[in-house]
Amino acid sequence: MAIITVGIDLAKNVFAVHGVNDTGKAELVKPKVPRDQLLDLIAKLPPCLIGMEACSGAHHWARLFRQHGHTVRLIAPKFVTPYRLSGKRGKNDAADAAAICEAITRPHMRFVPIKDEHQQAILCLHRTRQGFVEERTALYNRIRGLISEFGIVLPLKVERLKREIAPHLEDLPGWANRCVGDMLAHANRLDERIGEYDAAIKEAARQDERSRRLMALPGIGPTTASALLASIGIGHDFANGRQLTAWLGLTPGQYSSGGKTRLGRITKAGDAYLRSLLVMGARAVLSGLGEKQDRFSRWARSLQERRGYWKAVVAIAAKNARLCWAMLKYGEDFKLYAEREEGEEQKDCVLAELALPA
Repeated sequence: MAIITVGIDLAKNVFAVHGVNDTGKAELVKPKVPRDQLLDLIAKLPPCLIGMEACSGAHHWARLFRQHGHTVRLIAPKFVTPYRLSGKRGKNDAADAAAICEAITRPHMRFVPIKDEHQQAILCLHRTRQGFVEERTALYNRIRGLISEFGIVLPLKVERLKREIAPHLEDLPGWANRCVGDMLAHANRLDERIGEYDAAIKEAARQDERSRRLMALPGIGPTTASALLASIGIGHDFANGRQLTAWLGLTPGQYSSGGKTRLGRITKAGDAYLRSLLVMGARAVLSGLGEKQDRFSRWARSLQERRGYWKAVVAIAAKNARLCWAMLKYGEDFKLYAEREEGEEQKDCVLAELALPA
């Protein structure tokens, strides 16, 4: 019988392949397939559903398999674990491939959006920049820890540390002076590289019309817009904005039982980088409210007064995520500003309204 579902356990050099027919019987079981033979093996199969874990190289293989007429689904590894027959076969590559083959056929399974090469190239910019930022933060912490061993304690802010450390360098012993000086020079080079990557991200965002539309939202800058666009594309993998918000971990965890609804803190699931960008943008919105009297500013100000600062931040971040999904999903049919009745004062606000045909 024809193979209709295939699960592939990815690796660097040796892959495991498990294929089943429409009755669920295994028709293709290959626990060891060399890397240079995997594409030929898949190309010879009739068009079928192929599942893989979303790990290193998964998007590359997904693009290749799609070229041969296959439907490809990427699944988070944590969703594969419940389908592994650990009691019978244990943990191995063949068992993982069989578990993937089973998991992708579940009707309510959630999948990872497949990225094209341009999306992955943009994400390379973000990952490299984020690596430089983390390295710079670790470097300043290292400097602060080393100089504290010699009785020099400086403020936590980086700008004050850089400004106030110069008079203390002469108080350090010879080798310590050299080490701290080298680390400060390296931190300056990291600042330059981060600035270069910021400029590259801004340029990439300006060149994309969809990113420019996203940047019209308050709290969405070029970094957030390009990262969101590179991660979810046009949002077709999400049925609505609420699903995207849940995917980003901006919705409260639910602990309900006995007919009583109990909502906890946000789940913090999904992409922590995207979530942090949205949260930082929401904090910038609140800090820049001032005396603004447009509809969105009044809503954000009243929300902060009623629910507190951090709940307002999360609410604004979640709202922006839903608006971003709608703008990517509906494109030109999505209107950022509310349409007022004739004669009513026009105010600058962020009320999403879909332009549905009459």
